[in-house]
Amino acid sequence: MASFENKVAVVTGASRGIGLGIARRLVAGGARVCITARGADALADAVKELGGPDYAIAVPGKSDNPEHQDEAVTRTMEAFGRLDLLVNNTGINPVFGSVLDVDPAAAAKILGVNVLAPLAWVRRARDAWMGEHGGAVVNIASIAGLRASPGIGMYGVSKAALIRLTVELATELGPGIRVNAVAPAVVKTKFAAALYEGREEEAAAAYPLKRLGAPEDVAGAVAYLLSEEAGWITGQTLVIDGGVTLGGVF
Repeated sequence: MASFENKVAVVTGASRGIGLGIARRLVAGGARVCITARGADALADAVKELGGPDYAIAVPGKSDNPEHQDEAVTRTMEAFGRLDLLVNNTGINPVFGSVLDVDPAAAAKILGVNVLAPLAWVRRARDAWMGEHGGAVVNIASIAGLRASPGIGMYGVSKAALIRLTVELATELGPGIRVNAVAPAVVKTKFAAALYEGREEEAAAAYPLKRLGAPEDVAGAVAYLLSEEAGWITGQTLVIDGGVTLGGVF
């Protein structure tokens, strides 16, 4: 297990699912974390699970809200005195159907939350600590950003943009700040429930490993990319998909 002793992380969208799994893994490695999400009650429960205020604080709010971003980073610095790691996990997919039929306002919201908000979080982390002291960032993308993803095409567009943003940020922020991404396939979370609920065995049949992902699968990969063990890796997107993209269909 990679060590995160004396490290502090912000993990967005971490009241449940992949985000909470990542926060849990970082705390297990010795880190202290600030977790964010919209629901205050769910965040409070997550803080308890993570060990209480000595290990985790929670800042509720919308990920794309500048005031929320400022509050989360400020409170992290006040509570723990540093900010070494950032995980941009928050993502939305409020529409299903053809890209051509997506309402422009909905498309703008998807891009705002899934692309522009991560950019803003990185900027704030840089200004607060990482620009002077270094750090590591991981963006949670998706295999939907790698190939056509019918039905969730605008979500796929946003994740493709996030993958490209990862490359640009890695180029601009090196050598002090490393920026990488992960691209999971379907992970069993509430967010992805519509893709597998009631037909999990059928959904998993296309995967060579014959199962869908779990939050822990993503958390382990993210922890690696954040750790010093990945100290010579930046600008990369690690696919975490149980092999499903090997066959060209997902």
